[in-house]
Amino acid sequence: MIKIYIFKDNFIEFKLCLTQIFVYIVFLSLESHSLAILAFDRLIAICFPLRQNAINTTTTMISIIIAIYAVCISISVGCIVSLTHLSFCNSVQVNSYFCDYAPVFRLACNDNTVQWTLATVLVLAELLGPLSFIVFTYACILIAVYRMKSVKSRFRALATCTEHLLLVAIFYIPMLVISVLGYFRLGLNQEVRTIGLSLSSCIPPCANPIIYSMKTKKLRNRVDLVFQRICANKRCSCSSTSQKIN
Repeated sequence: MIKIYIFKDNFIEFKLCLTQIFVYIVFLSLESHSLAILAFDRLIAICFPLRQNAINTTTTMISIIIAIYAVCISISVGCIVSLTHLSFCNSVQVNSYFCDYAPVFRLACNDNTVQWTLATVLVLAELLGPLSFIVFTYACILIAVYRMKSVKSRFRALATCTEHLLLVAIFYIPMLVISVLGYFRLGLNQEVRTIGLSLSSCIPPCANPIIYSMKTKKLRNRVDLVFQRICANKRCSCSSTSQKIN
């Protein structure tokens, strides 16, 4: 991306293009499943608080993460292998700001039915699957919160889900819009597609550590202390200025 925008050089070798597609699909899939894992953690914490330590053990989470890595890498490898059987005899200009799976196989001269099928499986397994699980978990969470007698407890339980729901909306809404329009082969403005992919690809991974680390009490107190020092310094400078004027 830096090479394209700064040096205006948008040429990329076919093998490097395949590598870029593989890396993008893997990390996009991992981000989607990570949001599902966080939803699972919220489900256990709110619906089964007394059994949280017994269910969310280190062994359980490591097993889930290994299984997700295996699924994401397997699907990505299948997509890459399918692209090697295509012939590109006409245009080789990818209609995206990076090598994306669908824009690349659409350039093929021969039949790309297998690639369309894999793209559908990719959307179902890596987007709609985790999203459906997230919706299910929050339905269970809402039922559990509704059964709580204390309004304060309800508010506290829902407050722990705010950051996660924000990341879910930022990630899934643009990706689903782009995927649905692409599946039905409807026209989509290139700039809109670029903005949507950038929003889903960059913001959640960058915002995730910031949002969740701010919930740590020590870090939050440290940030408050820094702001208090800044405000105190400004007050001192203002008071010294007023004394000089007097």
